[in-house]
Amino acid sequence: MEFRQLHYFVAVVEAGSISAASRRVHVAQPALTRQIHLLEEDLETRLFERHARGIRLTVAGQALYEEAQQLLDRRTRLKARLTALGQGVVGKVSLGVTVTHLWVPQVAGLLGRYRERFPQVAFEVFPLLSGPQLERLREGTLDAGILYLDDSGQPGLETRLLQHDSLVLAVPANSSWAEVPPTRLEQLADAEFVWGFRSASPVYFDRMQAHFQRLSFHPRVVQYGADNIAILSMVAAGLGIAILPAASSHHPMPGIRFLHLPELDACAMPLWFAWRPGNDSPALCNLIELVESLDAPAGPAQG
Repeated sequence: MEFRQLHYFVAVVEAGSISAASRRVHVAQPALTRQIHLLEEDLETRLFERHARGIRLTVAGQALYEEAQQLLDRRTRLKARLTALGQGVVGKVSLGVTVTHLWVPQVAGLLGRYRERFPQVAFEVFPLLSGPQLERLREGTLDAGILYLDDSGQPGLETRLLQHDSLVLAVPANSSWAEVPPTRLEQLADAEFVWGFRSASPVYFDRMQAHFQRLSFHPRVVQYGADNIAILSMVAAGLGIAILPAASSHHPMPGIRFLHLPELDACAMPLWFAWRPGNDSPALCNLIELVESLDAPAGPAQG
C-alpha cells in the first residue's frame, strides 16, 4: 500500500466515480482503475461495490477512507516539519556566551535578528567563560560559542571575528579612585585587586598578563572571583578594584564606577564566534550565515 494509492482512493471516494477522480488527480482513467485494483489486491479485500449507477464503499472501504484521510494529513504535516528542520526554520541552537557579553548590544542584536528571521528556532543560551565553552564545543555538547580566542583560532574549530573589546577599570563607587580617577596603571601599584582564575579563560588571562608585562605593571591581587560577575560583586562590596573586559560596563551594577584608561583601551581583546565544522545542523548554519553577513567589526582601540 502506497501513499499515492491512498491519495487516488480518497479522490475516487470524494469525486464519486473513477472518471471524475481521473480528472481531479490528472491521471488517465485506466491507470487510475489499475491502481485501485492493486490497492484492493494488496489489502485482500474489496473497497467498492460496483453497480450500473456507479460505485459505493464497502464496510472495509469506509474504514480505509476514514484512516486514509488521517494518514495523508499526517504525511503532509510530517513533510512540512522535516522540510522546516532541513531548512533550519525550526529546531534549536545551543549557544555559549561569555558572562560579560550577555548584555553587549552586538550580541543582543545578533540574537534578536536571528529570532526575527527564525522565530520557531529555540535558543539555549549558556553563560559560560571561554574555557568551559571550548571544552563543550569540542565535546559536541554546545553548537556555538561567543568567546575569547587567539587570533589564530583553535584546532578543530571554525571562527569568525565578532567584536573587538578592550579592558576597563572597575572601582567601588564610594572609593577615592572614583573621586579622583587614575590616568595611568602605575598609579595603581599599591591598590588591592580582585582577580580571576586563569583556568576560567586562559586566552583572556594570558593576553591581559602579557599586556601588563609589556607595561611593567604587576597588580597586587588579594581576592579572587570565579567569573566577572562575581568579581564585580566583590568590587561593589569594597573588597578591591578590578580590571575587566570593557564590555562589563554594559551590565549596570550598583556601587561600581567604570573608568577608562588609555593603557587599558590599548589592550585588544577580540571576541570570536566559534563552532565545530562537523556540526551540520541547518539551524546552526543559518546562525553562521547571519554572523558572516554582519559588518566587519571596527579595529581595536590604539593607545
